[in-house]
Amino acid sequence: MKETPDLLATAYIKLREAIKSKEDEIKGLKAKQEKINEKFNELCEEQNIDSLRTPAGTITRRVHTSYWASDWDQMLEFIGEHKAFHLLEKRVSNRNMAEFLEANPDIAPPGLQVNRKYVISVRKPPNK
Repeated sequence: MKETPDLLATAYIKLREAIKSKEDEIKGLKAKQEKINEKFNELCEEQNIDSLRTPAGTITRRVHTSYWASDWDQMLEFIGEHKAFHLLEKRVSNRNMAEFLEANPDIAPPGLQVNRKYVISVRKPPNK
């Protein structure tokens, strides 16, 4: 059988729908898993423990800490004042850089790397 664009589009859409179905299933499983995590946390809290060995496995809990800035202007001023640039992650905002380059076509930031690739999308035909 020849792989025509019509057959490929049909297969693509079926695969996308199958993936979406699995993603919904995974969301449901993760929600159940989160409820169990909450029970584990309650158990550890009640017993004032951070790990518990059971025949089925060892339950452990740890503190996960994350940081963010509610005022970026103040944060950037603080970082500059204390020369603490290591507090930032080395990443360029794709959308903001594209807007900057479009507004400033004669300016090229030194060391800027660009990767462009074609992305394929397939839409279902409209229902008639």
